[in-house]
Amino acid sequence: MVGQDPPYVRAMTESLSLFPLHTVLLPGAALGLRVFEPRYLDLVRDCGRSGCGFGICLILDGDEAGSPATSAAFGTEARIEDFGTGSDGLLTLRVRGVRRFHVQRTRVRDNGLVVAEVEWCEPDPDDVLRPEHGLLSLVLQRILEQVGGEHAAATQARFDDAAWVGWRLAELLPLADAQRQALLQQDDPHERLDALLALMP
Repeated sequence: MVGQDPPYVRAMTESLSLFPLHTVLLPGAALGLRVFEPRYLDLVRDCGRSGCGFGICLILDGDEAGSPATSAAFGTEARIEDFGTGSDGLLTLRVRGVRRFHVQRTRVRDNGLVVAEVEWCEPDPDDVLRPEHGLLSLVLQRILEQVGGEHAAATQARFDDAAWVGWRLAELLPLADAQRQALLQQDDPHERLDALLALMP
């Protein structure tokens, strides 16, 4: 159908600049980026001025540099936590995954930056881990004991949180990008844990 979107559609969507990558950013996960293309330097400048985030989506076809790539329809909002300059003089960023989103439509600016109209996914409920997923909590604790990192000092309450356990396992297990993307697109934290159980050796 040709014409304007109904008012309720316009109200539910929001404009978000995209930074497609050959990786999947998950809610709560940190990611380091090197920024050198003018379109992404403009994006970072705009985010710094407005305090807003940008979207990271997995590239399905194409490259991170050059012509706009074809990316997945689901992604994660990234918020800049820190920035600096690398030894090569390029801008470096540390970002954190926040909200999940679903891309409704996209347009490409003159500078090659892809801007999407996105619908935000519902936030994860504060559900307690179910008994059948208790093994996954133990696996996560063992992994963090070995690798350390920012989540190693998490409280026991975290290891009882279905959504948090699922996201951290999706982040730390040696999964393929397609597997992480499928987990990102899963709305129910318990079904996400079921999928992780199926992926365990």
